[in-house]
Amino acid sequence: MEDQKAKIGIIGGTGIYDPQMIENVREVEIKTPFGDPSDKIILGEMKGIPVAFLPRHGRGHRYSPTKVNYRANIYAMKYLGVEAIISVAAVGSLKEEIKPLDIVIPDQIYDRTKHRVDTFFEDIVVHIGFADPFCKKLGEQIARIGSEEFEIKKGGTYVCIEGPQFSTRAESRVYRSLGFDIIGMTALPEAKLAREAEICYATIATVTDYDVWHEEEVSAEMVIENAKKNEENVKRLLGKVIPRIEIEDCDCRHALEGALTTSKDLINEEVKRKLGILIEKYV
Repeated sequence: MEDQKAKIGIIGGTGIYDPQMIENVREVEIKTPFGDPSDKIILGEMKGIPVAFLPRHGRGHRYSPTKVNYRANIYAMKYLGVEAIISVAAVGSLKEEIKPLDIVIPDQIYDRTKHRVDTFFEDIVVHIGFADPFCKKLGEQIARIGSEEFEIKKGGTYVCIEGPQFSTRAESRVYRSLGFDIIGMTALPEAKLAREAEICYATIATVTDYDVWHEEEVSAEMVIENAKKNEENVKRLLGKVIPRIEIEDCDCRHALEGALTTSKDLINEEVKRKLGILIEKYV
């Protein structure tokens, strides 16, 4: 197991993986109590830092945002010893000043998903704090280090919709009127599950379009084209940030302290085995 450990996890599109970016590459297949992750996990090093990379939608983009097995993905990262996850996600802009090809590090989420399982804890009751859904310390480090080379927009609210369809014009206008900054389909339940797993989590949001409030029509072709343009910058950003990330002790790492409500004597052995790496410190 020791040779499978990783310090930092990267969850993103398949285009972010580049053999030249990650050294000593090997693949591992992990089975979890919640099913299979989206794909095999790529382990390696970036400038000496052990990393684990997982294509969120599977290689070849097989899974829609709703069908991604987020629980298996985050559980697998926890199993590998990951302490911080950097999510890379394509988003639309809801603000004129946030332009296509910009990079945003959001600090809030608004949930508009409808069909996703968003907790590990179906067999016991756990109430985690989620007021600040992204790790403040991790997000600040990414923004600070990344700003040395890139123009990074720090902060803002990511509204997460179900998809896979894009918004209606009415929806997009409402999101703008509510003051949301960017729109995407994958931050949830990923961020919630990372918090339940006590893993620091931050998103590098790469803007592909202005959503449908703008006069320019949004199409899958446009999104994919701009996502490809963003890939090179994201790979350079990750290469700059990851070797300098300091994983600090923070609230994320203690999210379950005092959150487990179910009496310990009512948690049976099967549940303890299923949730072992998540709750073992507390039961």
